[in-house]
Amino acid sequence: MPTKSILIVDDSISMRKMVEFTLQESGYQVETSENGQIALHKLADTQFDLILADVNMPIMDGLSFVREARKTTAYRFTPILMLTTENSNDKIQAGREAGATGWLIKPFEPAKLLSTVKKVLA
Repeated sequence: MPTKSILIVDDSISMRKMVEFTLQESGYQVETSENGQIALHKLADTQFDLILADVNMPIMDGLSFVREARKTTAYRFTPILMLTTENSNDKIQAGREAGATGWLIKPFEPAKLLSTVKKVLA
């Protein structure tokens, strides 16, 4: 089975590194981006199997990124999980409306992150 590729979009370098390490240790191919605008450029060049995005980022926030990604044919149905400290029902609903597949709260537990990723990619 080919390795699944995942894009991590988060403005926090330490968070990107923690998520990247967790996923790479489980055999996933990982790329990172520090904001939604840069991530959109990466989507044009690479087909990812899953995207993990923060909500609060400079330049382009996560919900705007999801809305823009969903406009492209290649990413209309690709799973996009929000990995964020935001946990209000309003934000979660806004995420659903933008096209997010799921919502994970930081700080994350590596085992829970991996089980969610595995389930979404199944």
